Amino acid sequence: MNYMRILICIFIMALLTYLPRMLPFTIFRRKIKNNFIKSFLSYVPYAVLASMTFPEILFSTSNIISATLGLIVSVILAKKGRSLLIVAISATVVVYISEFVLKFI
Repeated sequence: MNYMRILICIFIMALLTYLPRMLPFTIFRRKIKNNFIKSFLSYVPYAVLASMTFPEILFSTSNIISATLGLIVSVILAKKGRSLLIVAISATVVVYISEFVLKFI
């Protein structure tokens, strides 16, 4: 009985992950010519990534002040065109230093 329940759960999960991948191919058979829809679809991945990442940035440290400082540093360096590695390392260093300083305040 328990084995059958696990198989049903696996089947349902497989179906739910397959549907969002298959539906665009069946709905949009021809090339999309509308500029609004093309631009909307091109920005969707960025919006989804930002909505998943931003809350985690602010609440991943023990103090929101250190998280905000790391966010500010990363935005400034990204705007200046620095590489992803430099941005990530710099933001991490700023968070660790600010956490250390805030411990003593």
